Amino acid sequence: MHALLKFSKLVDWLNTQIGKYVIWLILGSTVISAINAIVRKTFDMSSNAFLEIQWYLFAASFLIAAGYTLLNGEHVKIDVVSSRLSKRVQIWLDVFGFTVFLIPMCMAILWFSTPFVIKGIISGEMSSNAGGLIRWPVYAMLPLGFALLLLQGLSELIKRLAFLQGLIEDPTHKKVEKTAEEELAEAILKQADAKAAQEHAI
Repeated sequence: MHALLKFSKLVDWLNTQIGKYVIWLILGSTVISAINAIVRKTFDMSSNAFLEIQWYLFAASFLIAAGYTLLNGEHVKIDVVSSRLSKRVQIWLDVFGFTVFLIPMCMAILWFSTPFVIKGIISGEMSSNAGGLIRWPVYAMLPLGFALLLLQGLSELIKRLAFLQGLIEDPTHKKVEKTAEEELAEAILKQADAKAAQEHAI
């Protein structure tokens, strides 16, 4: 189990790093959308490539961040019933869900989507829209995103089994981290307190 927990930590680290940077794809999509709108209104011209790259970036951010979202417990849940159950029963429900639904689904999508991507790469399939983009990069987001989700699903399953064995703390407990603004406010208060103490000493 200790080897599996090391694997789990590695997967958590990987999806954490990805989650930190994938947000920039949303910004990129927003900026491109704004530029496209300005150019269309100002010069009465547009490009299908600009339109398509927006949903390429959005699809990439949505799929690639799926594992990061699972890591942080932000996927939609129906907690009306489960929240009334004991923590161990909730964990067993998670184990059941990961084992019976999430992991098999990810494996099935990987199985069927990978040949689809390979076919797109070999054929060099292009968008049917004039000036559109090549298709395989956005197709590739499907197996990539579900591979990361599969890895995170395995990591979450390992952590829950370890919790049931008493090896780790509750993996579903969210640690509330301080925001940058809160850290800055605390630093300013500490400086003010130190200055006041220094003046008082004088």
